[in-house]
Amino acid sequence: MTDPNAIQPSALDQLPDRDPEETAEWQASLDAVAKAAGPHRAAYLMRRTLERAEGAGIALPKLLETDYVNSIPTAAEPAVPGDEAMEQRITAWNRWNAAAMVTRGSKYGVGGHIATFASAAWLYETGFNHFFKGKEADGSGDQLYIQGHASPGIYARAFLDGRLNEEQLDNFRRESGGNGLPSYPHPRRLPWLWEFPTVSMGLGPLSAIYQARFNRYLTNRAIKDTSASHVWAFLGDGEMDEPESTAALALAAREELDNLTFVINCNLQRLDGPVRANFKIVQELEAQFRGAGWNVIKTLWGTAWDELFRLDTTGALVRRLRQVPDAQIQTYQTRDAAYIRQDFFGGDPALVEMAKLLSDDKILECFHLSRGGHESRKVFAAYKAAVEHKGAPTVILAQTVKGHTLGEGFASKNANHQMKKLSVDEFKNMRDLLELPIKDSDFVDGVVPYGHPGADSPEVRYLQERRAALGGPAPARRVHPVAPLPAPAQKAFTSFDKGSGSQNVATTMAFVRLVKDLVRDKETGKRWVPIVPDEARTFGMESLFPSLGIYSPKGQTYEPVDRDQLMYYKEAKNGQILNEGITEAGSMADFIAASTSYATHGEAMIPFYIFYSMFGWQRTADQMWQLGDQLGRGFLVGATAGRTTLTGEGLQHADGHSPVIAATNPAALSYDPAFAYEVAVIVKDGLRRMYGDAAPGEDQNVFYYLTVYNEPMPQPAKPSVDAIDEGIVKGLYRFNTAESAGITPEANAPRIQLLGSGTAIHWALKAQALLAEEWGVAADVWSATSWSELRRDALEADEAGLRGEERVPFVRQALQGAEGPVLAVSDYMRQVPDQIAQWVEQDWSSLGADGFGLSDTREAARRHFGVDAESIVVAALAQLAKRGEVKATAVKEARAKYGL
Repeated sequence: MTDPNAIQPSALDQLPDRDPEETAEWQASLDAVAKAAGPHRAAYLMRRTLERAEGAGIALPKLLETDYVNSIPTAAEPAVPGDEAMEQRITAWNRWNAAAMVTRGSKYGVGGHIATFASAAWLYETGFNHFFKGKEADGSGDQLYIQGHASPGIYARAFLDGRLNEEQLDNFRRESGGNGLPSYPHPRRLPWLWEFPTVSMGLGPLSAIYQARFNRYLTNRAIKDTSASHVWAFLGDGEMDEPESTAALALAAREELDNLTFVINCNLQRLDGPVRANFKIVQELEAQFRGAGWNVIKTLWGTAWDELFRLDTTGALVRRLRQVPDAQIQTYQTRDAAYIRQDFFGGDPALVEMAKLLSDDKILECFHLSRGGHESRKVFAAYKAAVEHKGAPTVILAQTVKGHTLGEGFASKNANHQMKKLSVDEFKNMRDLLELPIKDSDFVDGVVPYGHPGADSPEVRYLQERRAALGGPAPARRVHPVAPLPAPAQKAFTSFDKGSGSQNVATTMAFVRLVKDLVRDKETGKRWVPIVPDEARTFGMESLFPSLGIYSPKGQTYEPVDRDQLMYYKEAKNGQILNEGITEAGSMADFIAASTSYATHGEAMIPFYIFYSMFGWQRTADQMWQLGDQLGRGFLVGATAGRTTLTGEGLQHADGHSPVIAATNPAALSYDPAFAYEVAVIVKDGLRRMYGDAAPGEDQNVFYYLTVYNEPMPQPAKPSVDAIDEGIVKGLYRFNTAESAGITPEANAPRIQLLGSGTAIHWALKAQALLAEEWGVAADVWSATSWSELRRDALEADEAGLRGEERVPFVRQALQGAEGPVLAVSDYMRQVPDQIAQWVEQDWSSLGADGFGLSDTREAARRHFGVDAESIVVAALAQLAKRGEVKATAVKEARAKYGL
């Protein structure tokens, strides 16, 4: 493995050597020590020497940094294959159309970003022309994580390629008409083009790392050979401030993901101004990535700088470049040659002499235009070195100018991210700079025209030939025709139908037992991807360790301490479990990669990610939205769910709100099952809908969220109720009536309907008995497996009504004819059951665990929140008293009786 921390010789080659003979003597001495005393002694002496230099005040780059020069010197750059002049013309057309599209859209007030693509055009064009493999290439092609604000440039290229037309460009950011383009990469809105949503900054780089890792996972498990696929993530230097951007750098290096390249567009600007105004973001990122174990390639200066470096015989230029902060580099971009002579060159006699040899035009060319990221030759050299590097991921730090080629009004201006259009005169100046054959007369009524050389032009033919050689168009999302996965054996799902008898079983354990049976299925078992953030033992999943193995690309290089135990800790190169350590964000990134494998790789995988419910939606809801954006499929499982079931842990662990957050995600089907057999029915239906034969009109691009509990409870047998499976899936069915529960109410006894979800149904069942035995009230108990699915069905019924269609919401159908008022209860805030209140015809009231959690026993916590069985009894009596069906004094008596 190449040592990524080594100072690259190619960088040293650019530094002037005033005494090569002396340098050779020092190097020979180091070689002699290493040979005679070993590398460790040589390293010790080097460290001591560096400490001495630092103590003496000798300026040296930090060990994790190289000088502020290109990693690949000009002499070592490979020739760019193909026609560079042709690629220059293609890039010019794309620059023009990207700017025209955003400017034309500005009249509608919908905005758009021009400056980002202007800076990054060559970073993309070089890749599209020479590196990015399409879907017809070996494996699955490459995976491209496009920087969100650069999307106009990608649309412009698709327009040149014939994949988009002028009408679509004119509908940029105007999608409601059905022929528009989303503002940013969005698979749900433009599923044939975009694969990965990236505009929620920081999630792109995190997801790219885990995508590269999942590619290796598929290969190592012999699901699909993805060794020819490369993951490219295009990022902004300001984006690297997001903690998610760098959260998994060590993982990528540790697992030697040389199938991954980050391309960071270092235009030195955020949305509001400089990224590191008083410092140097490139140097900071180099140290950060090199320290994490990445291969780092810096592409900073264009060929115009070659003359300056040749004149730098003392190293003064390199020292000065290391000193100048980013904001001053940006200022040079906007100032004249006299200012640059004074401010940059004027402080060092050697630089003053150098500047005398440079014309004003040369100085302006270097400081205004010549950046490594703006030259295909420089970018090609960096990309080629990246894909050829083995043993570590690569990051390319490419310096550019934000707003490049858009004119003096844009380039490096702090406000350019918010500037949405060019004037006609600015477009004409841009046309002249890019040498495009667009006439003044083409600007009709002041509207900038789109430019296209013609479908059969040399430019378009060249572009299409290059893409054909690389495996077809890119970016592109393609859902391969994959046969539905066969349904697992029915036995796995019916094993809970008889209940648990005298044994208490938590629904968490029921889910784990179900999965353990499903992964044994000969047809689909290998496609399950269990994901857990270092809490498998908490959820009772340790039994899966020896049978499935924990994925590690290195296998198990040690003897586990518990090797003699039945459920020992087993890592394996072909392991099936992804045990991520303490990172919910990493686990979600795993889930997203696995859940979209059906499209990315044409291989349907079935991920289930189990986590403390408190640390799922609350902590990583942004990624769950990303999951919906990316059309992911799978099972999210919020374990140790509810506000009162995790005894003793306190408010930090007490989840009373995850179903509320889940209900905001249109792609999430959220369930709160009470019993083991309900879990089985929901999982079975999820497998059918997402991976099997979905019903006509059923959206397969959904994911399921199940809340399960760690409280051991008796699991009842599945009732013999008509259409019970339909009720479980749709969200509501009657679990029992007072009569079927063995209660014989008196004639004309008051009756109430108790709706409970999850663990709350057990309190409702106890309340049912108390109401009958102590207050003469008959209660029917309903299991509300999904409040949010009931609400969605009701909303759809309302929408149908507005169209003149007759449709009754399922919740109203289910409760039709049910006597008395309805009282709903859950272990979540009241807002959860209250979602359906407006569609219930009966009188409605609810109980829930609103507020912060607390540390105590389950019983005390439930009494605190007023959701225990006795509290349900009092609430039920209060409802009946309002209706005049019980005496008002009964409420007061009950309150006193139960100590409320």
